[in-house]
Amino acid sequence: MASYRENLKAFASGAWDSLPVIVAAVPFGILYGALAVAGGLSETLTMAMSLLVFAGSSQFIAVTLMTAAVAAPVIVFTVFIVNLRHMLYSATLMTQMQNYPQWVRLPLAFWLTDETFAVINNKLNQSPSDRYFVWYYFGSAVAMYSNWQLCTWVGFNMGQGIPDLGSWGLEVAMVVAFVGIVVTSLHRPSHWLCAGVAVVCAVVTRDWPHQTGLLVSGILAILAGLLVDWTMGEESENV
Repeated sequence: MASYRENLKAFASGAWDSLPVIVAAVPFGILYGALAVAGGLSETLTMAMSLLVFAGSSQFIAVTLMTAAVAAPVIVFTVFIVNLRHMLYSATLMTQMQNYPQWVRLPLAFWLTDETFAVINNKLNQSPSDRYFVWYYFGSAVAMYSNWQLCTWVGFNMGQGIPDLGSWGLEVAMVVAFVGIVVTSLHRPSHWLCAGVAVVCAVVTRDWPHQTGLLVSGILAILAGLLVDWTMGEESENV
């Protein structure tokens, strides 16, 4: 019974700690539902994407491409590229999760989002050996997933009654949330350089077609960060 209470406490703690990013995701989810209506998607397809894909940025891109009648292989490939960052998240959590059975890891892998990763990674930094970490992870993930489904449904129905909802600029809330997630994770010089290069390159390449500038900016930022880490590692070895 004591173990059950501790699991439940960790689950609730994960959900509670995720509240700030959940609130920030509310307008983003509503906007997705509204854009889906504007793009001519049915409520079933709109909800199915949130239930089965559960990736805000990828869903926005998919809706945009589907509205433009882009071929399905192109949509799948684009979404795949956008979601590659989750491989880095998974690699970061590999040591912590490798001893859990597959039936635990599979749903948590599906529910791994930028927001949940930020929350649980912060938890790991504070308590690396927390025995109830997986329940904390479940709490954050389930809260985010439930919120996204509700906001998608609300956005779809609001979009039917308010045709211009997509032009209200609701996406700014998610931009602010991502900035908050990134800034709190910047600790080393390589992190700051990576963020700086990403910002500068994103501004310079913002007019590139098909948002290819974002991909190039990300690659250059990662390379810059790796170069600084490698250089500082070399210097420490020579001291």
